[in-house]
Amino acid sequence: MKSTVETLSPTRVRLAIEVPFVELEPSLKKAYREIGQQVQVPGFRRGKVPAAVIDQRVGRGTVLNEAVQEAIPQNILSAVREHDLKTLGRPEVEITEFADGDSLNFTAEVDIRPELNLPDLSTVEVTVDELKIDDSEIDEQVQSLRERFATLKTVERAAAEGDFVQIDLNATVDGEEVPGGSATNLSHEVGSKQLLPGLDEAVVGLAADASTTFTTQLVGGDHAGRDAEVSVTVRTVKEKELPELDDDFAELASEFDTMAELRDDVRERVTRSKQVEQIYAARDKALEQIVEAVEVPAPEGVVREEVESRKAAMVDQLERIGASMEEYLAAEEKTEEQINTELTEAAVQGVKIQLLLDTVADAEEIQVSDDEFGHEIVHRAQRAGVAPQQFYDQLVRSGAAGAVFGDVRRGKALASIMDRITIKDATGEAVSLDALRAENEAAHAHAE
Repeated sequence: MKSTVETLSPTRVRLAIEVPFVELEPSLKKAYREIGQQVQVPGFRRGKVPAAVIDQRVGRGTVLNEAVQEAIPQNILSAVREHDLKTLGRPEVEITEFADGDSLNFTAEVDIRPELNLPDLSTVEVTVDELKIDDSEIDEQVQSLRERFATLKTVERAAAEGDFVQIDLNATVDGEEVPGGSATNLSHEVGSKQLLPGLDEAVVGLAADASTTFTTQLVGGDHAGRDAEVSVTVRTVKEKELPELDDDFAELASEFDTMAELRDDVRERVTRSKQVEQIYAARDKALEQIVEAVEVPAPEGVVREEVESRKAAMVDQLERIGASMEEYLAAEEKTEEQINTELTEAAVQGVKIQLLLDTVADAEEIQVSDDEFGHEIVHRAQRAGVAPQQFYDQLVRSGAAGAVFGDVRRGKALASIMDRITIKDATGEAVSLDALRAENEAAHAHAE
């Protein structure tokens, strides 16, 4: 095999590869074996069909084509190693010359990782907002905890916002009942807007056993987009009773004996959360600053694949909640072109950051231990709700294990960057990474 490399841009090369016909023999023999297993010829056992018979039955050209398709990736890999290229994404292959008995000549255009000149990371400085915590934020957290211990009491009055009602619903379109448009004894919080548009307004003012009708536009099913007449009957009205915020509540809702201790704990947790937010803001600013300073180019092919992947993930998420891209665009008042632009911008920045982190990882010879890789597998398996071994086996089958390994390595490169840059808040005070370290340690402990 002979190969040459032509640089098309800082992120793309074209490999010209020539494979003598004699070097195609192993692939040709493999093609005959595999085709021989698939064809059935009277007088011959499956897998024992002679090459001449296969040529007669399926054609020599079919065999040659299968051999070539098997040989091309192997020879691209050999050429990549020969020229020490760090390739990205899938190559675009074009066969330029091939005939039976002659050399196979083809080109492969592929994106490569660009050479980046990293700055002295100790000179990078970013500023984030000052950490401020208002009493109202503590009050909000305590109130949220209080809501979790609320009880419901039946009342003999009309429903008001914030009440819970048990209702019966029945929807019709042009006098015909909508399939699946009926429900009985349904619990609903008035004002939550969790069910049909217009329901909350219709229920307010209704007491137990009272009924009314309202019109709403259906968003799913055969009648999607059409107006439906909905009758609603209130069965019961219950108001929410909240516990007093006293020491008894602190004992009930937490491990603490007094409200003062409970509030102090809430303040501490809010503080840690905001400290982590500060660090994340610093991370984003630092990466943006370094990417801009280094002038990281984004390989077009990799960006294109990333956009396709992100768009497919978006469509999948919409389908899981029973929505379509058209409905999403209408709700967001955006065109598909605008969504594509947004996805492309995000993909470009994401790819640039990956290239930067890979370069840092190489420069600092960052390694990933089996233990570190295992922790990430366990963490991702927990999020996916499957057993770690099952998750790992799925990764191996799909060929994605290497991508997870790369993510862990980039994470370590990012941690190295964060340790070396200077982070200050708006007042000039240094920002510590301790809160983030504590969060990561807690995550690892949970995974174990």
